[in-house]
Amino acid sequence: MGKDLKIPVNQRHKFSQPLGKLIAGSREDTISNVIELLKDLKKKNQIINCYLVGDVVTEDFINNDFLRSLVKVSIIDGKTKRNHISLDLRTYFEEIYEMENPESGINPDSFEIFKSIIESNKKTLIKITRGEEDLLVLPLIVALPIKESITNIVFYGQPPITDSKTPIPEGIVMVKVDQSIIKVVKQFIALMAN
Repeated sequence: MGKDLKIPVNQRHKFSQPLGKLIAGSREDTISNVIELLKDLKKKNQIINCYLVGDVVTEDFINNDFLRSLVKVSIIDGKTKRNHISLDLRTYFEEIYEMENPESGINPDSFEIFKSIIESNKKTLIKITRGEEDLLVLPLIVALPIKESITNIVFYGQPPITDSKTPIPEGIVMVKVDQSIIKVVKQFIALMAN
């Protein structure tokens, strides 16, 4: 195991920007919009796999029959806005994997762990037992394979950002995983490794 990856203090603003399409609005509105977007993709005969980072996003997907059917992996830490929440997700997932991840950082083992979980093709819940899951969206994206017949999409919650030059509203970020987003994510990871 190498050392934890951390965001450089002078680069924090870069990491608060959404990696994909921001679907802004209330929980109800964003989930309705996500359902609509995914149903449109399904009409194109695409196989869709959804990968989730965050407790609220996971809860919203699992509580909807259509969305639940698309979920492959979910990463949670049992907290939202740093308050503890309780989700019983054992009935949905085939496997539960527990790991630690540093706050505002990435456990370097997560890259291989995620790759192995994705290759297993089992619906897996990854529970962060100490730390937080927020930045694990980065190694998750890098671990996902690019296949022509499958659309892999990562969803994560976007908290409102009001202290930047351009405020960012609350919502869900939808990241279609392709070579260009993987390249961007690898650049973020390189910043954290220095």
